[in-house]
Amino acid sequence: MREIEEKARGAYVERFGEEPQLVASAPGRVNLIGEHTDYNDGFVLPCAIGRRVAVAAGRGEGGLYSADFEEARPLGEKDSSWADYPRGVAWAMVEAGHEVGAFRAALAGNVPLGSGLSSSAAIEAATALALDELCGFGLTGKDLAVLCQRAENGFVGVNSGIMDQYASLLCEAGTALLVDCRSLEAESVPLDLEAAGLALAVCDTRVERGLADTGYNDRRSTCERAARALGVESLRDAAEEDLERLSGEELSRARHVVSENARVLEAVEALRAGDFELFGRLMYASHASLRDDYEVSTPELDAFVELARGFGAPGARLTGAGFGGCAIALVPTGETGQIAKECRQVFDERGFEEPAFYEFVPAAGAELAR
Repeated sequence: MREIEEKARGAYVERFGEEPQLVASAPGRVNLIGEHTDYNDGFVLPCAIGRRVAVAAGRGEGGLYSADFEEARPLGEKDSSWADYPRGVAWAMVEAGHEVGAFRAALAGNVPLGSGLSSSAAIEAATALALDELCGFGLTGKDLAVLCQRAENGFVGVNSGIMDQYASLLCEAGTALLVDCRSLEAESVPLDLEAAGLALAVCDTRVERGLADTGYNDRRSTCERAARALGVESLRDAAEEDLERLSGEELSRARHVVSENARVLEAVEALRAGDFELFGRLMYASHASLRDDYEVSTPELDAFVELARGFGAPGARLTGAGFGGCAIALVPTGETGQIAKECRQVFDERGFEEPAFYEFVPAAGAELAR
């Protein structure tokens, strides 16, 4: 049992006075390439990371307890706290016709909060797997992911796509996950960074995504207008030659989506061939498109990507919606500390917030502790 799973188990024992019936855990994620393509019915390529949320659960009253926040919450109404995520999963299961019944749970996690590494999806996925096992539903990972998305959309009130929940539930160690956001089909893609002597460095710029909601909605509506102008259901159906019929922001936003979808599919082929040089070039091209055509980068994200390029990283890009948050880079194994040192110096010289750094290899998705 991992340390984080043991922490959740211990919290359950201390809180409820008995051993849990089971412990489930699920990881956070990063998106390797494929940004702002999800709501355009396109393709994304995330992988799970080696930070997880664990849920120790059992039958009976007692509500929810967070070992990290050291607080208890009832299994009741929404209150805009961490407890809304497990509550939402139970709500979504009941809405779908599954009889959940009374349960209690203790949670613990080490996915950095508010960093864009999807701690919320990790909570949802771990809770869903725990309840599925506890109640004997026998649902598939895809079924659980759809319920988790329903929880976030319908209960928590965040209009997210399916990528985060798919990644947390369906990823396998040493792989990325190609997701078709239209059909919801997903397939594993080899991502053997260790064999290539590489690791995934994540730079959390500590920039709050204060404009993300407004900017996200603006870009989404612009993409919808562009699709209507082209007479297609979504920009997934647009081709490069169609773009000459657009102008202004509709042109630049659509150009990013069309080119990004193509980059994702090319990136998948590069990974299947073990061509990390090509994969890295596609990462840099993705960042340039997000910076110039989609205009969601920040000086901090740009600074890290350019520093990574100067450091010799095969590839780097912002990850997530942009407007702040995280950037990623492929770096030689064990070199994250050096790039972090250089980046902190550059950020300090430019008056930016001090960034945080993590190093990951592709991890396993949600699973029950054995």
